[in-house]
Amino acid sequence: MSKIRTIERLQSLLDEELSWRIKEIATLKILVKRSDNIASSTAVRAAIPLLYGHWEGFIKSSATYYLQFINGQSLKYSDLTSCFVVFGVKKKLNDIEASMASETSIAAVEFLMNELNNTAKLKVDSAIRTEFNLSSKVFVNILKSIGFGVDRYEARFNLIDESLLKRRNYIAHGEYLDVEADGFRDLADEILCMLRWFKTDIENAASLGLFKKIA
Repeated sequence: MSKIRTIERLQSLLDEELSWRIKEIATLKILVKRSDNIASSTAVRAAIPLLYGHWEGFIKSSATYYLQFINGQSLKYSDLTSCFVVFGVKKKLNDIEASMASETSIAAVEFLMNELNNTAKLKVDSAIRTEFNLSSKVFVNILKSIGFGVDRYEARFNLIDESLLKRRNYIAHGEYLDVEADGFRDLADEILCMLRWFKTDIENAASLGLFKKIA
């Protein structure tokens, strides 16, 4: 994946990524609102998996953009906070854990010690894992992996797990689920709120250089 070298480019990509999702979610809300009583349940059932797709898609895409931005700063591993160093040397860490051979462990440790003075090359393509099931637990792991706080999202963990993910899974597995149109619109607004928060978190972290280790 290409590097993102400027904050302006990062903001532009984030704006584009969120903009089209906002428009589509707004369209879903309109379709649900305009459906008659008979079709309302069907419209909501069709809309919830799409809403979930925007939740997972934006978190994954925007977090990946953030890592591409960090790659684009051409910093050394030793300049980065620990959570980002992991993205560059995770394979070697896994080698140490998986191998029983001292030779492999020693080689991996030497690599890690020497690599810290080299330019960071974060493995972006597979770094952000939503596991196709972006629950609050998975989301927290993503937040922590990129150095973000959890506190302001916590009040919406039940909404993520029960109102969005559980319903999406029911529908995806062909099970009947009756959701009112008003309930869907409220859910969509809450998800959009979290997507905006996440975007702001990324923009602030990039602008303030929160990915850099404090000297």
